[in-house]
Amino acid sequence: MTASDAPLAVFDVDGTLVDSRASIHAGACDAARVLGLPEPSYDRVRQIVGLTLDKALHVLEPQLTMAELAEFVAAFQKSFRDRYDAGHEEPLYDGVMDTLRLLKRDGWKLAIATGQNSRGVARNLARPEWSDLFLSAHCASDGPGKPDPSMLLAAMHRNGATPQRTVMIGDTSHDMLMAMNAKVTGQGVGWGFHTVEEQIAAGAAHVATDFPDLEAALNRFASVALAA
Repeated sequence: MTASDAPLAVFDVDGTLVDSRASIHAGACDAARVLGLPEPSYDRVRQIVGLTLDKALHVLEPQLTMAELAEFVAAFQKSFRDRYDAGHEEPLYDGVMDTLRLLKRDGWKLAIATGQNSRGVARNLARPEWSDLFLSAHCASDGPGKPDPSMLLAAMHRNGATPQRTVMIGDTSHDMLMAMNAKVTGQGVGWGFHTVEEQIAAGAAHVATDFPDLEAALNRFASVALAA
């Protein structure tokens, strides 16, 4: 496989590589308390993950005024900053590093497309184990968030990839809809925020049950992409 024909794997972060389920729910509850709102259930919160933060929190509490929404966003961000200042770091899912290193060894191009802002991306890319893995990272701070295809289009442009040789790996329907809008293959994972059924309904070609299943699906994709 040469660099010019190598397939591109674009990974979501939250719920795909990083297990942030507890901290995102806690942040939403902290922010709700600041505004005097009832704490949202995990099921309500999980459905908004992947969207840009202001859009996500507006979906969560659509009755808020613009000023209240801005306060909600600020309170959510403060909750996360306080948690990280206290030394918190979300864990990687078991199997993440083995799969990423395998793909890199096999010649894949790797990139990130996430609903996090640039600060969150920088924090994750500072992980020592990620230092040489990803060729580019694209996030909500760069422009329209998911499911708009802008992040995926930017990743393809940056890495010299075509839609036929690009796969978006994520855990939410927002990831799968972004893939569809960019005309690339959407590969779901079953260990994050959205259910298998939700991802399939949004266009996922397949939803992996674990990392060996994901590796097998990506190998199948590469075989077809390189033969095209």
